[in-house]
Amino acid sequence: MHPNSIQKLINIFSKFPTVGPRVAGRFVFYLLRLPKEEVIKIVEAINNLRELVKTCSFCFNPFENEETLCSVCRDPRRDKTLLCIVEKESDLISIEKTHKYNGLYFILGGTVAKRNKFLASEKNKPTVHTQEDTGQLRTQELIERIKNPSNFGLPETKFEEIIIAVNPTTEGEATTLYLERTLKQFGKKITRLGRGLPLGGELEYADEETLSSALEGRR
Repeated sequence: MHPNSIQKLINIFSKFPTVGPRVAGRFVFYLLRLPKEEVIKIVEAINNLRELVKTCSFCFNPFENEETLCSVCRDPRRDKTLLCIVEKESDLISIEKTHKYNGLYFILGGTVAKRNKFLASEKNKPTVHTQEDTGQLRTQELIERIKNPSNFGLPETKFEEIIIAVNPTTEGEATTLYLERTLKQFGKKITRLGRGLPLGGELEYADEETLSSALEGRR
């Protein structure tokens, strides 16, 4: 049995995506071997992450400066008739790297399946959770931004096409269908990424050529 301090940190690291107790233990013992100065740098970097990084008032993309909008939303060259919905921040970055999309984004924050799984597991529990804890979809926030983008720092913005760019997985397909039903009320052109992405794959790991093809072939 590990000492309490070690076990506590292992438990914390185990909550990271794709990190189990064994890998978490490696992280902890790696930290134990580092010089004290290096550990202090890591702690300071984590503190700065929480103190200096904030989320864009429109798309929820994390950024760091005194503005309220991220660099993408502030860019006057972006096509304000296009809105691309992605599941997470890394998907936005992957699409940007293709240089094939010049519209705006909205980070949904999860999938329908993850949200339903959380609600099922937390049923009858009185604990109050944040949106980040629950993986709750930002559906209402999305609706508000499509209706009145000017209220969130984007005047003269009128979306004509909404692209649902979620992972081509079972969870992603369920989320896409859910979004199509939810957004039907706006009468906008709603498209999804075209073929090219492997079934069950993730945007985050797709190469730029494949992702570019999927963007160009959206339907």
